[in-house]
Order: sequence, then structure tokens, then C-alpha cells
Amino acid sequence: MKRAFLAALGLATGFAMPATAQDIKVGLLLPFSGVYAALGNDIEAGFTTALEQFGSETAATFEIVREDTEVKPPVALAKAKKLILQDKVDVISGIVSSGVLGAVRDMVHGAGVPLIVANAGNDEATGEACSPYITRMSFSNGQVNRPMGQWMYDQGIRKVYTLAPDYAAGRQMIDGFVQTFTAAGGEIVGQDFTPFQKTQDFGPYMAQAKSSGAEAVFVFYAGGEAISFVKQYDSFGLKAELPLYGSGFLTSSLYVNAQGPAAEGVITALHYVPTIDSPANAQFVEAFTAKTGRVPSEFAVHGYDAGRALIEAVKAGATDRESLANALRQVRFDGPRGALSIDPATNNIVQPIYVYETVAGTDGLTQKVLAELPAEADPVNGCEMAAPVSN
Repeated sequence: MKRAFLAALGLATGFAMPATAQDIKVGLLLPFSGVYAALGNDIEAGFTTALEQFGSETAATFEIVREDTEVKPPVALAKAKKLILQDKVDVISGIVSSGVLGAVRDMVHGAGVPLIVANAGNDEATGEACSPYITRMSFSNGQVNRPMGQWMYDQGIRKVYTLAPDYAAGRQMIDGFVQTFTAAGGEIVGQDFTPFQKTQDFGPYMAQAKSSGAEAVFVFYAGGEAISFVKQYDSFGLKAELPLYGSGFLTSSLYVNAQGPAAEGVITALHYVPTIDSPANAQFVEAFTAKTGRVPSEFAVHGYDAGRALIEAVKAGATDRESLANALRQVRFDGPRGALSIDPATNNIVQPIYVYETVAGTDGLTQKVLAELPAEADPVNGCEMAAPVSN
């Protein structure tokens, strides 16, 4: 499916497009089917919202070619090859799964095609597997959780039990928290990694946490596992005596209403919540809600800021693959999340982190922001970034 969004936008707004206006061909490589389809749809909606909102700032038109990764690395690699070799896209955006990112990394790097990562958070992508052609506009797994270690210690919490699914993201999320919590003087009194997407009964793990002597539990779960975990934690009767903290994906606005009252009082940290009080976020929430009929999630803002980053790169004079890659590495702007920039040492985003509590609102569950934690660049983590590509 191909759509020249800004050409239509120009007609609708009266913006005069020069006859020689540049056409940027964008490959959207996202899961539109399978378990992560909701994430793919939110990212696409955010991306197109940005093109519609900021597109008139450049004379370029943006032609989109959509491809479904099906959350399968071999399928994604084949689709990436098609976008690069057959469709001859100027830039690719998307990628939800870290496994998919790993599968396409060498292809986009070798072909010199800029990739704007709009979700996948594996630390290696902007660490030892970094590339001057890969710029991440979402988050890294450690980045989201490191600030929470110091913050929880500052709240007087000294002993914590951790839980997460047993796969790379789960371990990286927990490691980020553990590093800063123990560095501050806290103690991890127990740790478990549950079989990924196979654990239906969390009761035994909760019993271990209860008997550990912990003052709080810190977890990472997402999607269906997050819904099950939060509901079971509440039904197990732990919330009152053993407060639940975690990575913000635990109570994402995308599915928190499915958790219901069980999510109330859970405190988590994330790089975006729809209740951030700023003009840029108010503009985004209004535009996204009008477009989709739903409140934007962190996945929606990934797509939105990826689209905005592309527009900023074109405004800076980028006209082809190499100049786009170079310009994307230098992007900075104030968006719904706050002040965003790209660390040139890793091509990873630098952004604030928000601590928030899930509370009951007038129209369902909502997010009460408790603190904004300062933005910090990730450790280089083995990245040896090549010299910036030249125009």
C-alpha cells in the first residue's frame, strides 16, 4: 500500500508544493498481524499523524510502502530485502521485535539504508551491534529501568525482589534496575525469571517474593503476561503489604484497562505516558485521539517521533540514503516526551523517564506522574561507531 500523505495534505491546506518537490520513499516494517499487531498499528498511526501534522514544514512528499514482519525474523529479513532492492526505499522505519531487529541489522547496514527503530529495545542494537545507519527513536531496555533504582532507594526502599520473563529483554530490563539500586546501597533479596510466554500461574513466584523479606517487588512484564501478572498479584493479596513497582510496560495505556482495578496503585517508570503535562504532548494526544479514537500509548509516540525525526532530517537538507542517515543522527527537538536528542556515540535516543502511578480517573484508569527523572545517555556498551557518513 502506497500513500503520498503530504501531497494530499498540501492540497488540503493550500500549501504550495513546488513542481520539483522531493519524494521520499519510506518503508514501514511493522507487525500488522500476530501477537504484536496492536503495537504495529499504534506505531503506524503515530507515524502518519506526524507526517500529517508536520509535513507542511517541508516541500517533500512521503510515499509509504507497508510490509508485515509477522514478528518472524526470516519473514522480516525477506521484507527488508524487498523494500531495499525492489522498492528502493530511501529510509525504513518500524521494527517492534528485538529478534527482528537482529535479523535485519546486517542487511540495512550493508546496504547503507537508514533505519529508524520505532520500538525494539535490545541494548546491543545501540551497543556492540551499533551502526551509523541505525538510529533508535524509542528506548533501550536498560535506559528505561536504570533511573528507577536510585528513585526507589530515595523513597526509603532498601530490599527488593525482582521478577521478569526469561528472555533477553526481561534480563536487560531487570539488570538496568539492579545496577542502580545496588549502587545506591539497596539489596536484591531474591530474583526469578519466569518461562517466557509459558507461565500462567505466577503464584509460586509471588509466594517466594512474600517470604523473601523484601519491602517491594520490581518487575518487567508486557502485553498478555503483564495483564495476567497484575491481576494475579492483586488477587494474591500482596499489594497492601508488598508494593508493586516495575518498568512502565507493566501498566501500559495500551492495555491497562484490561487489568482493571488490580492496576490501581502500581508505580512504574517509562519514557512516555499520555498524561505528561506539556503543550507538545497535548497537541499529540489531541491529534492522535481524533485520528484513532483512542489515547496514545508509548508505541504510538515511538511512531510519531520517528516520523517527526524524518521530517527534521529532510528539513536539514537530507536528500538520499546517506544524507538521511547522517541527518537522523543529529536530530533534536521537543516532543510529547520532552526534549529528545540522539547520542552520536551510540545513535540511541536520550530522553527523560517518568515515574507514574496508575489511578482511577473519570473515564477509566489513568496515569498520575510522580516524578520526571533526568535524561541520561546510555553507556557505549561496546559500540564502535563509524565516522558519520557524508552527504
